[in-house]
Amino acid sequence: MTELTYESTLRELQTDHGVLRYHEAGDGPPLLMLHGSGPGVTGWRNYHGILPLFAREFRCLVLEFPGFGVSHPADQHPMVAAPEAVMRFLDGLGLQQVDVIGNSMGGIIATQIAIGHRDRVRRLVTIGGIGRNLFYPGFGGEGINLLVEFTENPTREKLVQWLHSMVYDPALITEELIEERWAQATDPDTLASARRMYGRGALEARAAAVAASDNPPDWAMLHKIKARTLMTWGRDDRVSPLDMAILPMRTIPDVELHVFPNCGHWAMIEQKAAWESVVLAFLIHKDET
Repeated sequence: MTELTYESTLRELQTDHGVLRYHEAGDGPPLLMLHGSGPGVTGWRNYHGILPLFAREFRCLVLEFPGFGVSHPADQHPMVAAPEAVMRFLDGLGLQQVDVIGNSMGGIIATQIAIGHRDRVRRLVTIGGIGRNLFYPGFGGEGINLLVEFTENPTREKLVQWLHSMVYDPALITEELIEERWAQATDPDTLASARRMYGRGALEARAAAVAASDNPPDWAMLHKIKARTLMTWGRDDRVSPLDMAILPMRTIPDVELHVFPNCGHWAMIEQKAAWESVVLAFLIHKDET
């Protein structure tokens, strides 16, 4: 296989809402990869390390969500814009059914698709993020609070603090990673989008809207997921604490949970080899007949 570089894998899909950019590698059944949120995040940064292995078995499609500085900007809250973008993407590529891997926010969006469009998702893999806090007070863990602090007052020091909350091993936070994230996170459009998502006012408005709504929250609809599901989690996740996994583990009909030790929020990076082994086995295992 030729080397999978940023430039060689980058693609564009024109839609009626703007350009969706994505990375494509490999042949085989389609595997959609959805990235998380946070300063300077992109799909490429979340997943480029695992592409070489997964592209041997799958047509890997790493979608860049609107509002994060790669695809078109998002006038809406990025988490509201994301499910619509996913459906435009699947329809634009003519994909009726896919396997999906979603990290954090990407896992939430993947779960929403699996609930609302049950036949479009064959197998679902999440990396932290989904579910509901049972033992930890408030919205999310330490990492969410640090993310809010950076969004309100973006300094390099606050970015470094947030990045360290994402991992178990601080050696993963290199100067190169910091500089990459800083450059993208402080882009004016990207920062404005982040504030629509993680500014204190935005979080308060979201909480009020949820409280006033008659619609059930996502965690109350997990029983509707038809796809076989694998939840992967870092035992030491300080963004979405492990207790969040308890509710989906008991309510998703066909689900298994794998917890990685010495691992924070980025299991596919921090426990790369072990995570790849577990997820690849799950995705390629034949359904029993």
